[in-house]
Amino acid sequence: MSEAAVGQDIQLGEPVQHPSVWYGADFAKNDDWIHQLTDAEVADLGAAVAAVKARGLAIVDITRNDFELPVLAPVLARLRMELIDGRGVGMIRGVPVEALSREESAITYWGIGLHIGEAVTQNHLGHVLGHVTDMGDNAADVNTRGYRSSDDLPFHNDIGAELISLLCLHKSKSGGLSSVVSAAAIHNEMLKRDPDLVAALAEPMYHDRRGEVPDGKDPYYQMAVFNYHEGHMTVCYIRRFIESAQRFEELPRLSERQIAALDMVMELAHSDELRLDIAFNPGDIQFVNNLTTLHTRTEYEDYPEPERKRHLLRLWYAAPDGWPLPDVFYERYGATSASGRPAGISASRRVALLEAE
Repeated sequence: MSEAAVGQDIQLGEPVQHPSVWYGADFAKNDDWIHQLTDAEVADLGAAVAAVKARGLAIVDITRNDFELPVLAPVLARLRMELIDGRGVGMIRGVPVEALSREESAITYWGIGLHIGEAVTQNHLGHVLGHVTDMGDNAADVNTRGYRSSDDLPFHNDIGAELISLLCLHKSKSGGLSSVVSAAAIHNEMLKRDPDLVAALAEPMYHDRRGEVPDGKDPYYQMAVFNYHEGHMTVCYIRRFIESAQRFEELPRLSERQIAALDMVMELAHSDELRLDIAFNPGDIQFVNNLTTLHTRTEYEDYPEPERKRHLLRLWYAAPDGWPLPDVFYERYGATSASGRPAGISASRRVALLEAE
């Protein structure tokens, strides 16, 4: 753990004091969170990809021992620690996706991810390699997920991961701006404005599972926006899922106090002081700590040619040595078999497809 995290004891009503508290206006003044791959590091990745291809390994069967990176591994180790117990944001630039086949890009991305965390499933279809591209879905549909649409996605965090990353294969014709914000900074600013609204977000709210229901579970679950546990504060802010859970008549209605608290999160997230906008180009990999960071994407327009459509690959990770987490994170989707950390969405298979399904 970083020195800044040692000995902290965050309680309701107290500000978070940790590197994960950052302000976008300050963050944007430096680029120490961005790593541009060197020629030697690109060659390192190429050698690792060639080695696993020669063995005929399926992507889901590639392990960290299969994907040795003697040059790049120290960089990824530092990035990993920055994600888990630092600011929670990082980027790698320069993956040569234009020169790689789709399979080679996917293997490269998967191999990098093996040095970050344990890949978990992202939907009920068992996808561990996700595809963020417009499939014609409507993000407002209670039985779909926003990554399958070109719609604007308000600030949120993802529903089943500790760490997440996105590799850009193709960017959109227009729109699709990516932004991130520190949830801890939002928490602290809310404390200055209205501590009672922070308290409202520390109380459990119902979230819609949107059709992805584990066996024996209800189609909704309870989780607070701000969760305090063993000296850490983690966030779960997925407002669309909170609001769509209101379709279940047996659940209590959101109170005016809860709505005001959710509104304040969104207001602060979009503020110029807190928000960090990120240019996202082919070959970029964006990493965030999903427990401490919210992210968003604006509506976008695609190129008319199918092969030029905006297309990102996504990985969700469990972090075997991550922060201690409250039971509710395990109640949501269970634990991984490998490390016992909170798992992704329950599924009967694990697949890494090269095209969106």
